[in-house]
Amino acid sequence: MVDSARATTETPGGSTPSTPEHRAVKAVIPAAGLATRFLPATKAVPKELLPVVDRPVLEYIVKEASDAGIKDILLITGRGKTSMVDHFDRRPDLEARLIEKGDEERLAAVRRPSDLADIYTCRQHEPLGLGHAVGVGESHVAGEPFAVLLGDEFVDESSPLLPAMVELQAHTGGIVLAFIEVEPEEVRRYGIASVSPAEADLPDVGQEVVRVTGLVEKPTPEEAPSNLAVVGRYILPATIFDAIKRVKPGSGGEIQLTDAMALLLSEGTPVHGIIYRGIRYDTGQPLGYLQAVVQLAAQRSDIGPAFTTWLRGFIGGIGNSEGSTAS
Repeated sequence: MVDSARATTETPGGSTPSTPEHRAVKAVIPAAGLATRFLPATKAVPKELLPVVDRPVLEYIVKEASDAGIKDILLITGRGKTSMVDHFDRRPDLEARLIEKGDEERLAAVRRPSDLADIYTCRQHEPLGLGHAVGVGESHVAGEPFAVLLGDEFVDESSPLLPAMVELQAHTGGIVLAFIEVEPEEVRRYGIASVSPAEADLPDVGQEVVRVTGLVEKPTPEEAPSNLAVVGRYILPATIFDAIKRVKPGSGGEIQLTDAMALLLSEGTPVHGIIYRGIRYDTGQPLGYLQAVVQLAAQRSDIGPAFTTWLRGFIGGIGNSEGSTAS
């Protein structure tokens, strides 16, 4: 059952077949995980709401989708995650206080999340893998192609990725993945693709496109067919739901989205990938989260100059301190 996060919005009905030239306008964001890497902070606060400066990670992700024309967002949630929906709701009491104070800048920032998209929720009652989480959204997707955006990464607004992925999938009707190039020692952390040159008749989407011929989950450097790692953006046809039902649980008893995509690939579904060379922020682990905070804080016109000045001094002080200790 899909519960609307806003009382005035109802889940769209009907079904449209996934055919070429039909564009994805919905997104599923799996966000039911326990986020154990961030404990104890995430015992009560969802990882997706950890702030990157003054906006939570999830707001960056929803804005990324919204900027690509995807205005229908389904959050796959779990126990203790209702505050994610609250963030995208209106707060008349808070807005009234900011109006009284004449704080137009913060008023706009508070209102902005509710204007990005229509937010819906659906509960994943057990953490049974990414494939299972995506499968929970079947009734909401209603037979249409859709995007899957993992809830702990986003890309720089100045170098968007989703518009090209949506356009390519509308042409092929198949699966479109996002890749980054990684060092050989990093391949064991990702799903790695084997690829061949893309067909000549594909549209120019402004990004480098390859045809995917196979997927290997977390190979050793010696086993890896390439250095192209799958990252958390997918455009999928509705046929993925049947594939999810047909694959067997993998490691840890979980249903893997990679296995379902590999099944469709083996049955003839076209799979393509876009090699992304822009800035990607990975907030799924503490180091990447801290890097995202620092990078985005440094870019801010209001606090960036003062912050970078302080940061240079802080780093210099660490170097001097280490040098003094060593001597």
